[in-house]
Amino acid sequence: MSYFIDVILPIPIQKTFTYSITEDEANFLQKGMRVAVSFGKTKMYTGLVFNIHQTAPTLYEAKEIHQILDEAPLVNEKQLKHWQWISSYYMCSLGDVFRASLPSAFLLESETVITINELEVDQSILLDDEFLIYEALQHQSQLTIHQVAAILGKKKVMPIVNGLLQKSAISVQEEIYEQYKPKLIKYVRLHANYATDASLETLLESLSRAKKQREAVLSFFHLSANKKPIKAKDIESQANVSSTILKSLVDKNIFEFYHIQIDRISFNGATNDLKQLNQFQEIALKEIKEAFTTKDVTLLHGITSSGKTEVYTKLIQDVLDAGKQVLFLLPEIALTTQIITRLQVYFGNQISVFHSKYSMNERVEVWKNVLENKSKAGIILGARSALFLPFSNLGLIVVDEEHETSYKQFEPSPRYNARDAAIVLAKLHDAKILLGSATPSLESYFNATQNKYGLVALNRRHGNVQLPKIELIDVKEKQRKKEMKGHFSDRMLFLIQEALDAKEQVILFQNRRGYSPVVECKTCGVSPECPNCDVTLTYHKFKHELRCHYCNYQRAMPNSCGACGSNTLDTKGFGTEQIEMELKVLFPDFKIGRMDLDTTRGKHGYQKIIGAFETKEIDVLVGTQMLSKGLDFENVSLVGILNADTMLNFPDFRAHERAYQMMVQVSGRAGRSKKQGNVAIQTYNPNHQILQQVSTTNYAEMYKEQLQERWQYKYPPYYRLIKITLKHRDYNKVDKGIDWLARALQQSFGEFVLGPTAPAVSRIRNQYIKNLVIKIPPKQSLANTKNQITKIRNTFEAVSDFRPIRFIIDVDAY
Repeated sequence: MSYFIDVILPIPIQKTFTYSITEDEANFLQKGMRVAVSFGKTKMYTGLVFNIHQTAPTLYEAKEIHQILDEAPLVNEKQLKHWQWISSYYMCSLGDVFRASLPSAFLLESETVITINELEVDQSILLDDEFLIYEALQHQSQLTIHQVAAILGKKKVMPIVNGLLQKSAISVQEEIYEQYKPKLIKYVRLHANYATDASLETLLESLSRAKKQREAVLSFFHLSANKKPIKAKDIESQANVSSTILKSLVDKNIFEFYHIQIDRISFNGATNDLKQLNQFQEIALKEIKEAFTTKDVTLLHGITSSGKTEVYTKLIQDVLDAGKQVLFLLPEIALTTQIITRLQVYFGNQISVFHSKYSMNERVEVWKNVLENKSKAGIILGARSALFLPFSNLGLIVVDEEHETSYKQFEPSPRYNARDAAIVLAKLHDAKILLGSATPSLESYFNATQNKYGLVALNRRHGNVQLPKIELIDVKEKQRKKEMKGHFSDRMLFLIQEALDAKEQVILFQNRRGYSPVVECKTCGVSPECPNCDVTLTYHKFKHELRCHYCNYQRAMPNSCGACGSNTLDTKGFGTEQIEMELKVLFPDFKIGRMDLDTTRGKHGYQKIIGAFETKEIDVLVGTQMLSKGLDFENVSLVGILNADTMLNFPDFRAHERAYQMMVQVSGRAGRSKKQGNVAIQTYNPNHQILQQVSTTNYAEMYKEQLQERWQYKYPPYYRLIKITLKHRDYNKVDKGIDWLARALQQSFGEFVLGPTAPAVSRIRNQYIKNLVIKIPPKQSLANTKNQITKIRNTFEAVSDFRPIRFIIDVDAY
């Protein structure tokens, strides 16, 4: 009787692949285990068992598997169901979801290993590079491709390896290597020979001459008094001895080493009682619980600083008491650092954190803890990727700041929205999901008003502090009256000085990093552009270089114009770096900090800046949108938005909604603890309806107005959107391809196909880009539409001219 398994491979191919297994393997294997399989001519991959059956594949002969990598499933049934939903809804392959879900340490890949052939080879026929490798193999039994590249100092080494293969000088094989290494701590114990008191006396006498070894043994006894396992490091530091002394004691059979595996990160904290809620929070909590009796999804619309986190903690406690897991999703890694400290106080070591700034090994440990349902994985805090963890017993998902665009993955596939995928995940687990925001997305608020979700409002700030006073500063008028100093109006400078004099802190928001986005020649008007993308280079003064924010191309700032040779180069526009430098000149006695992508690169980059601001080491913090996301600083009394217009004049149907959300969120950082804060917004157009709505924090009016426009122009939440993007190095190829595709789609969907258009930045990394958007009316079947698009895509990819073009589908592309 033959047995087979269907395997998901971490490659962007739609279907699963069938491999043959023995009967014993069939009895041992379970869905969700990993197996190593060969795919293609030589490559080895980690595959995930998706199905075990007895039906042989019809179109090819099934290969045997290489080895089984797990003793128990690494991925559970519910996860696989969730993956299938993501794959079908977002029109991507299961392999893409598999690769995105698992920490890379679990995706073992093979390394090509080279060994020398036994037969003698005529060395005179070898080229210089080939001879170097051949000679290295005389001294080493085998070399990996990485080692070969290091020996030759080249990146492309396969042609040289192939040359040696053809001359029969070497043989090549694939070896799988494990990337995850558990963290082991070295502990010390006494050898069994010294179990009695008498033997201990003789031991100390025998060491009377070896002073350092005697010290080490005495330190061991001193440390063993508190009945805990003793670390080798502790003995070394207490007795002031080196590791060689301990090793010599082990060689003498006095001590023994043993290792204990520990997690790399654990949160300890004395668990305190949860904070008492005020009456408004109590009402909100009661309403949420009531809403959960009839609805699985509830939207908590709580204004900034209304104490939503305290309401979350009460719900989390109830779920933990019921013995279930909680997933707490946050949009930005910067936010996790603050929320961890707040939740740690209540939940101590029941918290685990999962996001991309953590190392691969740390993520593997969290994965294993969640899989085994350990108590330290009771609450998982994380960015969007935490959604893929192997939950078996999920009771509640909290999506904080649910309106945030960071929840949407744009590159690479799967292009999922974590908020929407979390709603499906909660349904699979029969769990409840709470969406929280001061400025909910139009879609969520629309679903709540349509009675799909529960809706709970919390519109009093914690401690009854008033919402900040928001004033609009007309920059055009200020410039006319010559009342601007650099990029600051006199009013803004007065407010900053007032706050600093009162020993309070200031946040300034400018959604552009770098010094200035454009460098222009005053003589001929030419600006240096990126050679790989269709954008001007941003000037970074700190490193005196021009940099592209799309492909990271960088070059030194030129002294003269490349086009006309004149040295009249001028900067246009301003970013966070320029604001920081201007402030240092205007306020030399105060400490200015900056928080953007350039200053938060390291693993603890966020923590350092947020920590310094919380401890009042920084007086004025300048930053990009990272600042707008739910951070809580009690001493901030002023928030300044330096250029509101860039957010409003953006070519996107959500520009006004996003601008409103961002400005209200940034404003919400002001005056959170005692007195009312101030917000100053500089703009050229103070009468713009969005700015008027921000100044009165009127969400309802903004919602009504935007919804009206969405209905009129057929956009979400009424119509669904699917965006198709083509990319290729050859402009003509992309142009031909998109025209063909537009015609094919128009035959199926008629007027609901928008485009083809080139985006604002139409070439990135030397790839030309063209877009099409398909609108799906409310009554049209989503599944049928997707099937039709898939058929058209398959026909498109069958045309040999179009095959090299990259075809990207993005469902709900906003």
